[in-house]
Amino acid sequence: MTQILLVEDDERVCRFVLRGLEAEGYSVSVAFDGHEGLARGTLEKFDVIILDVMLPRLDGREICRQLRSASIFTPILMLTAMDHTADKVGALRGGADDYLTKPFDFDELLARIEALARRKDGFAAETPSVLQIGNVRMERDSMRVLLDDCPVELTGREYQLLEMLMSSRGKVLSRTRILNKVWGYDSDPLTNVVDVYIRRLRAKMRWDSESGWIRTIRNYGYRFDPAGENVSAG
Repeated sequence: MTQILLVEDDERVCRFVLRGLEAEGYSVSVAFDGHEGLARGTLEKFDVIILDVMLPRLDGREICRQLRSASIFTPILMLTAMDHTADKVGALRGGADDYLTKPFDFDELLARIEALARRKDGFAAETPSVLQIGNVRMERDSMRVLLDDCPVELTGREYQLLEMLMSSRGKVLSRTRILNKVWGYDSDPLTNVVDVYIRRLRAKMRWDSESGWIRTIRNYGYRFDPAGENVSAG
């Protein structure tokens, strides 16, 4: 299991990241100030450190510098509310491996963590403009969805939800991850909005809850699983 140290003093951001990463199967330890973060980063073994820049007692840049000076090369992802090039350059030159500006999309955070954990180089593949699964065609450029070549009228949220499910075919997505991706991290984790929109989407796509393509994973989330259908993208 990937071990992550989160050094963050903003309780709201901390809850958002912690909830989302634990739902994805990560083990997350939390430090709420710079001294604690430096001590844990020095003494304990982690796969990735997520480090806020503005911290009480010791800021993130200094933590990063001290860790690197101590020959601790755990991948570090810096978080900050500052979006100036000089801030990014300073963080990277100080030893950080990546940099993410608040507010951020949870899926982007997750992708960056996965990349740092793998420690692999390379370019991300381009997102295909058309995704075809069975009799469902999604045209991303125009945000059109066709079912049996007939347009399906979806709201923006419904489209985002379907795109997320189709793009993750066969993978179980937690309600927390869906909520963070489609509605953002300010959303109430106790809301049932995901379930409501899943019902709407099933109705518009003519999929029932038992045998339709969106399968419910009890007490967890959903999986897009059109068994036996072919997938193509272009």
